[in-house]
Amino acid sequence: MIELTARTVVLDLDDTLYLERDFARSGYAAVGRSLSHLLNSERFATVCYELLAIGHRGDIFDRALDYCGVAPEDRDMPELVRIYRTHDPDIALCDDVAGFLERFSERRIGLISDGPADMQARKLEVLGLKDRFDHCILTGQWEGDFGKPHPRAFAEIQERSGHSPEEHVYIADNATKDFLAPNQMGWLTIQLFRPGRIHNKPPPSDDHAPRLSLTDLKGLKPA
Repeated sequence: MIELTARTVVLDLDDTLYLERDFARSGYAAVGRSLSHLLNSERFATVCYELLAIGHRGDIFDRALDYCGVAPEDRDMPELVRIYRTHDPDIALCDDVAGFLERFSERRIGLISDGPADMQARKLEVLGLKDRFDHCILTGQWEGDFGKPHPRAFAEIQERSGHSPEEHVYIADNATKDFLAPNQMGWLTIQLFRPGRIHNKPPPSDDHAPRLSLTDLKGLKPA
């Protein structure tokens, strides 16, 4: 068990508090239903999920539509993306999250998450976390490129908390972007290696690497 002295505990959302693959599976099903006049919706969703599992990202819908034989002129890609982002997701908290939040209920709890702000906010509502955080920053609310690894969100939470850098910890999953800024600011950083997570790439440099790593949140308690 690792004891955290941090007075402000900041969390990522996707693959940290719930499994992002569950949101993807739910979104693919919603998109498939919207295309049921053109294809087998369940097969479309399955193909999308299989493509995700082998590492495809931005071109999943096009590849799945190719596989299902839908002509390019019959594809309204902006509408499919809109459906994916705005659907009511079938997702749930990982089983260690509620206990973690209870253990750290006397500390300030924050959240920093990338992605379209409306989509991320909908996830928080479905997960029952809408009003759970003292500091909640969805970087998609800002115009411009302020997603991680940009330091803006971390600096804003540090300013709000009033705590020194070493009194902050950031817990997240993606070493390609999550830890660079808080490392440079002097925060403690912890990577979660949840089974079934989507992002598996190693840190691109030592500066991107977390200070600690765990498979779940059960190994953390307040000091």
